[in-house]
Order: sequence, then C-alpha cells, then structure tokens
Amino acid sequence: MSNPLSTLLQEKGVLLADGATGTNLFEMGLTSGQSPEFWNDTAPEKITKLHQDFVDAGSDIILTNSFGGTRHRLKLHQAQDRTFELNEKAAKIARAVADKADRKVIVGGSVGPTGELLVPLGELTYEGAVEAFIEQMEGLKAGGVDVFWIETMSAVDEMQAAAQAANSLDMPYVITASFDTAGRTMMGMTPADMHESIKGEGEAPLAIGANCGVGASDLLASVLDITDASPQVTVIAKANCGIPVIQGENVVYTGTPELMFDYAGLAIDAGAKIIGGCCGTSCEHLAAMRKAIDSHQKKERPTIDAITGAIGAMVNKGASSEAVSKKRENKRKRG
Repeated sequence: MSNPLSTLLQEKGVLLADGATGTNLFEMGLTSGQSPEFWNDTAPEKITKLHQDFVDAGSDIILTNSFGGTRHRLKLHQAQDRTFELNEKAAKIARAVADKADRKVIVGGSVGPTGELLVPLGELTYEGAVEAFIEQMEGLKAGGVDVFWIETMSAVDEMQAAAQAANSLDMPYVITASFDTAGRTMMGMTPADMHESIKGEGEAPLAIGANCGVGASDLLASVLDITDASPQVTVIAKANCGIPVIQGENVVYTGTPELMFDYAGLAIDAGAKIIGGCCGTSCEHLAAMRKAIDSHQKKERPTIDAITGAIGAMVNKGASSEAVSKKRENKRKRG
C-alpha cells in the first residue's frame, strides 16, 4: 500500500511527530471536563494555531484533535450523534494547515481508546468496537487524513479492532501503546510482545511503538524492547515531556527542552524512526527535538544505564528491568 507517511520516511530517514494536544489546549483555555473535540466546531482557530505552531517548530507529522472521538467517549458529553461531524472537522482543520506548509507534512487521524472494556471484562463486544472505530475513522478519512494514528492503547483486542476498522476502510495506520504499568500496558501486554500480539488479517500497521506512559526514560526502555523483539519494524517513540508531578491543583511535566533534545537523540539510537512528544510537550520542546534530529550523529545503541544517566531515572521497572536489560546485553554479545 503506497502512502505519504512511508514515502516521507524513506526520504528523510527519521521524522518528527508533534507534541501534546490536551496539555497545550489546557494552556489555551480548555477547562477540565470539556471535550477537546468540541473546539473543532466552536474554536477552530485555536486548533489551527496549535497545528501551525507544531509545524513551525519543525513537525513532519501533526495529529488531529480527535483522540476522544469515538461515540463512546463523545457519549459522556451527549455528543455521540456528532461523531462523524466532529472527526471530519478535526481532519479538515489539520489538513488545511498541512497543505499550506512549505514542505510535506503528514496528517495523522488520532484515534484513542473507546474507554470501554471489551467482553468478557466489559460489555462492549469486539464487533461493537470495530463499528465504533469505523464510524470515527470514516469522519477522519472524509476530512483528508493521510493515516490513522491509533494511540495510547492498552488492550490487545481493542488494538485489533481498530486495525480491522482501518483495513476495512482501505487506509494505512499505525498503533502505539502506553506501557505505564510496571513496563506493561494496563491490560498486561509487554513491549516485546506488541508486534506479535496485534498481528491479524489484512494490512499490518506501518509502524508500532509507545506513547505517553510515565516518563521519557521508561518509554525509551519500551522502545528498546520493541526493537529488540521486532528489529525490522518501524518504531514510534512519543514520550511525555519528563515526569508528571502534582503542584497544587496542576499537573506539571518536568522535562526541559534540553532533556527532550537528549531524549530525541537517544530515541534514534534506540531504533525509533518516528519521534515526538506526548503530554507536556510544547513547541519549545519540539524545536529542541527538531535540532536534535537534524544534528544527530549515530551512536551505539544505548543501555538502560546510559538512558537514565542522560535523562533521569525510570519511574518503574518491569518489562525493562535491570535483569532484562542485562539479559538483552548478554544476548547481543553472544549474537
């Protein structure tokens, strides 16, 4: 399947994705409890500005403001009947920004979890999940996205449902998971198992990887595990900007532009080909990451010790514990 994302990746080698949507929109006036997707209709100029700021900072990929765009998420705001409309508007806003850029910019249609547990743990059937994702993706496709960007996933069956939905619409897609629970997703999947776990019928994802989670060091540990297990797969790293800490009523992310500069370089050496930022990542951070990518000189694959020494300690140790890290190093020495 020919697609703009793969073409641009072949041309540039490493791509810079965008930064945070939610935390940046809060800085622009979004209040707790509001659906960001409503701004596609009521404040499109703010969404346009965020996309434009990301492009100006050097992003090769911008994601639509549609993370919570399934009917199950929108139902929380009595807007489930607006699913197609709000997703189409999200895509059109991003498409307009990308099309006027002076270089090629990819539009990824952000597709987050439904927020529901699938049978037998919950009431949502697999077929119902596929239908929900198709409904959202139809709006994104109509609005002109280049690729479906399935992100922050934790359950294998939900990832498979989203992949099936993308394939049913004959569109390319990527999948990222959040390994935020002792090195696993909330539903127990390890980074090393990700590629094999989501295999199914139809086209495979263009890329897989990790986003969000608990910190940049933890995310890079997940990237090491993914690239170790699936060395031929294109891998995405989209880390939070440092570690979230609570200050009063606010959640503040500790990452500086300098930290995210170092993170981007380490991500390249760990094997990631698409690198961006998640929660807390501002345009200032992205600009530093752009410089890191453009000036990077390839170094040897980092160890966990090298990562934590450069950008700080891991928040938790699980699938990428020191024991697993040592096992990885011994395997590499033998191989």
